[in-house]
Amino acid sequence: MEFLKSIGGKIATGLVALAVIAGAVSWFEMDPGTRHAIVAGTGHIVGWLAVVLIAPWATFFAIGAIARLESNAAGAALVFAYTAIEAVLLAWLFSWSIRGATGVVFFCAAILVAAAYNLFTCDWIAEKVT
Repeated sequence: MEFLKSIGGKIATGLVALAVIAGAVSWFEMDPGTRHAIVAGTGHIVGWLAVVLIAPWATFFAIGAIARLESNAAGAALVFAYTAIEAVLLAWLFSWSIRGATGVVFFCAAILVAAAYNLFTCDWIAEKVT
């Protein structure tokens, strides 16, 4: 059995190395416009993720004030506001242009992940500050 694990590990390592080499070759062979588009898109996504991760923590005082109201509607409005602002920011970063079905699916998935993160983070912060 150890022999099969050893062989499997070597095959997996070889496949990963092959994928890295193929990715590097394709990266250096692609035209500069495509490379720029990939880097710019990645930068926009990383920047948006940073805003999504930091926003509830940067405004914990607002979450505390809403939590002291003890109103589910107020908490839901706060989470909705965070998520709506983040959705608008993401659309703006991509020039208000979400192209194709794949783009719409990824946009909706990103917004759903942001909404879930906002909900859980705001709930956790509200428990700690009240």
